[in-house]
Amino acid sequence: MKSMSWLTRRVLATSVALSVCVGVTACSKPAEQSAGQSAEQSAEKPANTAAAAAPAQAAKALPDTAMNPNLGEYIKTLASDEFQGRAPATKGEEKTLAYISEHFKRIGLKPAVGDSYIQPVQLVQIDPKEVSSMTFSGDKAPAAFAYREKMFTWTTRVTEQSQVNDSEMVFVGYGIVAPEYNWNDYEGIDVKGKTVVMFVNDPGFATKDPALFTGNAMTYYGRWTYKFEEAARQGAAMALIIHETDAASYGWHVVAGGSATKFDLINPNKNADRVAIEGWITSEAANELVAGVGENIESLRKKALSKDFQAMPLNVKASVSVKNNIRELTSGNVVGYIEGSEKPDEVVLYMAHWDHLGVDFSNPNNKVFNGAQDNASGTGALMALAEYAVSQPKPKRSMAFIAVTAEERGLLGSAWYAKNPIFPLQKTVAGINMDVMNVYGPMRDMVVVGYGNSELEDILKKYTEQQGRYVAPESKPEAGSFYRSDHFNLAKVGVPMLYAKGGIDSVEHGKEWGAKQLADYNSCCYHKVEDEFSDSWDLRGTQQDLFLYYRVGRELADNTSAWPNWYQGKEFRAIRDASLTQK
Repeated sequence: MKSMSWLTRRVLATSVALSVCVGVTACSKPAEQSAGQSAEQSAEKPANTAAAAAPAQAAKALPDTAMNPNLGEYIKTLASDEFQGRAPATKGEEKTLAYISEHFKRIGLKPAVGDSYIQPVQLVQIDPKEVSSMTFSGDKAPAAFAYREKMFTWTTRVTEQSQVNDSEMVFVGYGIVAPEYNWNDYEGIDVKGKTVVMFVNDPGFATKDPALFTGNAMTYYGRWTYKFEEAARQGAAMALIIHETDAASYGWHVVAGGSATKFDLINPNKNADRVAIEGWITSEAANELVAGVGENIESLRKKALSKDFQAMPLNVKASVSVKNNIRELTSGNVVGYIEGSEKPDEVVLYMAHWDHLGVDFSNPNNKVFNGAQDNASGTGALMALAEYAVSQPKPKRSMAFIAVTAEERGLLGSAWYAKNPIFPLQKTVAGINMDVMNVYGPMRDMVVVGYGNSELEDILKKYTEQQGRYVAPESKPEAGSFYRSDHFNLAKVGVPMLYAKGGIDSVEHGKEWGAKQLADYNSCCYHKVEDEFSDSWDLRGTQQDLFLYYRVGRELADNTSAWPNWYQGKEFRAIRDASLTQK
């Protein structure tokens, strides 16, 4: 076990360094540092990647750039063609689960599912084979909406056919019920069996008023997934969201231009509690739909933002049907943990998704979606962090490491875990998610996605500043990125989650250069076969971020009285408060 012996030597070197440091004022003070910090800062050396190409003088000036020299190897292996793009329920998954499980076993993590590291995840693949046009009836009904042109619909019910017939249509504003913001778009109306039509995003984005919801930053209530969930709770038959590019943060081609195949979890009721039909309509189609009642999108928006808004019947009935092929699948989350020495039933989570998009057999030149940055980088980081954590003194609380499946299919592995937690949610202290790590070298900024949400940021800020760096918010909070990665499913059940990583303020090249790297990745490689591992990557910045993740988690693991929460007024605060009464 080569990597373990390296880590063991490092811990021994730390003990020697600390003994020499007694009484010498030039040495750092271990009591003022988080667990393991003095070792890392006294034994810096470049990681086994392109850090060697950086100026040696600059490398010496940077702290925490060498947590685990095996990081690059783990990422490169996961992103290799041998792993076939790591799609769920494929040979690529079998290789991936075996690789992560064997690593967890080798470094000494305890298996979390009996004698196994694998938590089975039950998925369903729903392939629409026939979607009708959406037709309307009523005195001033519009012409039919063609599939993909003006509307895009599907069902998440596990059934070969789902449909609505002559369903009364109702405009419900933003489709939000948010007690903490004193907002209820469904107040005073019964929509059971009806079709609800609503705007995407939330009133804060529409007004840019910081006193309304969270202003320009999207809340959970702005996400399209929430709107479908709420429509189901209200008993609607069909839920349609009006697409607007700025509010959604992506164009119509993203909604309707790709694969229609949907993946979901399988619930005992075969998802019969969902609405029969979910979907989007274009803004142009929405104008046609509401013209019969003398409205347009702008007049509807004005109504939806008024304090006395009431849901409005559209005097039109809608019909549409979807026929599916159904395939049930079993995938897996990989879970290992370090058992706490004092309160083993309380746990701090680290999470990353292992899956990507698989193989494109129609591409004659490059078939494999290697997903090197997305998210072999996060999974490799999880493996490296776990390896380091095992080498450190045992924490008082348990520390768990979870590689989840099917993030690319809709955050499904983490959703399964949230519904079937291995560690009780009321005993889960907090969690940290790793997704698309920084591979461009040390960054001054540590960007928090969903900035201003939880008390975890206060802990992160302390350790970030110790590295000579600063915490920064994401540049486009209106895009709702906080709700698009796996931490979100744990947040929904109250667990405070941190999603942060090195940003664009490059130590060696500046902000403009850093921003260009991200822009180039998004244009050339994101969700494309070009997302491949490169030996030119500079993983020193990733190593710095890993130290921050470790220190935040280790502080929570050793401070057994700490139970961080969401900030007051945040949408998950009430759920966390209720959970803490049960711990």
